[in-house]
Amino acid sequence: MTDAVDGVRPDSVASSDDREAPAAQKIGGAASTDSSEAEARQGVVERYPVAVSGLDAYASLLAGRGIEWGLLGPREADRLWTRHLLNSLALCDVVGWGVEVADVGSGAGLPGIPLALARPDLRITLIEPLLKRSQFLELAVDELGLGERVIVWRGRAEECKQTFDLVTCRAVARLEKLLKWTHGLFADGGELVALKGESAEEEVAAATKILRSKGLAAKVLELRATATSPGTRAIRVHRG
Repeated sequence: MTDAVDGVRPDSVASSDDREAPAAQKIGGAASTDSSEAEARQGVVERYPVAVSGLDAYASLLAGRGIEWGLLGPREADRLWTRHLLNSLALCDVVGWGVEVADVGSGAGLPGIPLALARPDLRITLIEPLLKRSQFLELAVDELGLGERVIVWRGRAEECKQTFDLVTCRAVARLEKLLKWTHGLFADGGELVALKGESAEEEVAAATKILRSKGLAAKVLELRATATSPGTRAIRVHRG
């Protein structure tokens, strides 16, 4: 389970063109990246002002121990806001008030921790089977002061016996496989909202058989974390 978007691994190796770029081009690219990160953060400041200090602290954790522990690739340090935090915060508008949320395959805490920081009304369980990742999640929950309403559950989604109002995930698996892992987590009226990329419609079509067998319906959503941020796609699954 990796923290990737649109099928791109965050720790993927740069192409030869990237490695051989002239110094001036690299400097210009760095300046552009810095500007994009600042703009992304400013959009969050305007929409979620109370959450910004916590999100800053979380971004620092990701850029430090998150990369040191191998949860994110080194290149991700320069695009935490644009690539990871905005993508996660896009879920805020489709999560009901005061619900119980499971973040499946939470990895470095995306999208669960940004969601918890921006939405203090939510109770969130971060489900993660791998030891190092679950240890990072426990550290993050403690350092960010989220322990009263965010817990870490180490194990596979299909092993969890609790049910939730909303199950979410980011770049864990294709929809057909996700449904096999997560449908048992749905409470009465519960649903899945999985952050996806351009493959969303194709994944829904490929999962038609399992959706019908379990009495589920799926819809592709277009989401946006802030007024100026790029759009994000998700698949919402609920009882038909």
